[in-house]
Amino acid sequence: MDVFVARQPIFTKSQKIFGYELLFRNSLDNAYNCKDGDQATSDVICNSFFAIGMDNLTGGKRAFINFTENLLIKEIPMLLPKELVVVEILENVEPTIELIEACKKLKEAGYLLALDDFVFQPKFVPLLNLADIIKIDFLSTTGHDRKRVIQDVGDRSIKFLAEKVETRADFEQALKLGYAYFQGYFFSKPIVLKGKDIPTNKVNQLRVIRVLRELEKENFKFGAIEQFIMYDVTLSYQLLRFINSVAFSLANEISSVKHALVLLGKNEIFKWVSLIVMRTVGDNKTDGILVTSLTRAKFCELIAEKAGLKEREPELFMMGMFSLIDVFIRRPLKAILAELPISEDVKGALLGETNKLSQVYRLTLSYERAEWTDFTMYAANLGIKEEDIPDYYKKAVAWADEICRL
Repeated sequence: MDVFVARQPIFTKSQKIFGYELLFRNSLDNAYNCKDGDQATSDVICNSFFAIGMDNLTGGKRAFINFTENLLIKEIPMLLPKELVVVEILENVEPTIELIEACKKLKEAGYLLALDDFVFQPKFVPLLNLADIIKIDFLSTTGHDRKRVIQDVGDRSIKFLAEKVETRADFEQALKLGYAYFQGYFFSKPIVLKGKDIPTNKVNQLRVIRVLRELEKENFKFGAIEQFIMYDVTLSYQLLRFINSVAFSLANEISSVKHALVLLGKNEIFKWVSLIVMRTVGDNKTDGILVTSLTRAKFCELIAEKAGLKEREPELFMMGMFSLIDVFIRRPLKAILAELPISEDVKGALLGETNKLSQVYRLTLSYERAEWTDFTMYAANLGIKEEDIPDYYKKAVAWADEICRL
């Protein structure tokens, strides 16, 4: 599935890049056409961090991202690394007590806050006390307005950003008035970048809702949440991409979905799931691939003990689950696996290397393909009786079919 994000550079006085504003796009057409602000921002975040990659989008510079009132109150910006993000508060946001408290939390956590398309009104004073940057629209203001807003804001340590700077005259006037940052067609139009993401389907929505319900329980259990996620290729992949993103300083490999969930903790899981549920879903083209992936995952898990790998059941399950991830995303498998924080043994097995797990994977494939000479060899190497395999595989198929009906 192709995904898109537009970026427009933001410059300093010396015309060096300070950061990029990331903008919603759903095609290579360079225009915003989304009626749901929550969905637009959720797509921008998911596509930027998990599909295209922030290194490709911003090269380590700040990413300016618009946030609606709803997403701010839900603390969705907290999912993202404070070192790389500027939280843009949209001009239509009402400065309610709840919103101000959410912005205070962001400020205390070290995030930079920007007020988008700002026009001074007394009700915005609480936000002015928290803001780091104010963006002024140079298309909708006059020279007097551009100067007056600086006077209205007063002696606060706030920097001003001139956006929609169309001409050199606009740029020179902004410089003279004391603006610190500049954005607009005079410098560069937004550029649309494309990436590949795994398709999300209706089954995922049901599982996501079940995760949210479990999280609402006072005595929720990671194991219960794991059951809803680990059997879904899309959610498992997005969870691992999320935890391996720049939002986390991950030091260790992830051995299972539960391991990833425990590292995240309840609050971060809730934010991540909230982000996923806001995205548009509905793609049934990969159902057959999903069944095969689930069958492989369960089969590998079932024969783990017989193969002397009981302690590595979670990794074997993950190996089977991600064995067709390149078909889902339509990208080279090696590139996809490089972005996931799973063990080198799992990666190696899927890429054709020989290690402790690869024998199980090759046994699985040889049985699927009726390659009986290879099947006999791998079964012998693992010490598994050939006559036991059909029963394990039958159980795996039945289980996968049942999971897909949930």
